[in-house]
Amino acid sequence: MPPTVLAILAEGFEEIELVTPVDLLRRAGALVTLATLGSDRSVRGRSGLVLHADATLETAAKATYDCLFLPGGPGVRALRADGRPARLARAQAARGGWIAAICAAPVVLKDAGLLEGKQFTAHFSVASELPEAAGDQRIVADGRLLTGRGAGTALDFGLMLVAHLFSPSVAAGISREVAADLPPLPCAESPA
Repeated sequence: MPPTVLAILAEGFEEIELVTPVDLLRRAGALVTLATLGSDRSVRGRSGLVLHADATLETAAKATYDCLFLPGGPGVRALRADGRPARLARAQAARGGWIAAICAAPVVLKDAGLLEGKQFTAHFSVASELPEAAGDQRIVADGRLLTGRGAGTALDFGLMLVAHLFSPSVAAGISREVAADLPPLPCAESPA
């Protein structure tokens, strides 16, 4: 069975940080579910791109997933205010699942109490809340926690997710397919 991924969207999500990793994961064969916080399955990104999600979070959260994915952007404020993404992240960690967050989204993981003693990166806009973030690192893998610094690292981040959820060789094949000339990706743990 291919890995399953739940990506949670809120108004103002960063389009590149969502679409690029989701595209790469789907190329690899992952079953990615896009879920919105509210009852409307259409959600507008920070640059005006409107996406139609697969489900609402209320419906999607009834299942379990191999990976929980939180994109960044101004929508992170809504992810934090809602509370369900932090609760889902805690449950995901408790069952040993993968957790992926990019840009400002690691603050949701801070709210969930999941960053203590972990190595991670985040966008400079949240440096005051996450001073321990490795801001000079584009992507960081620490156990089952996968983080990316921001929109400019979305391709690296997406390939790192593929490397962990599938294998480094699958990620290398997709990297060639999309003509990404990236350095070797960190892989802290073998795929499940």
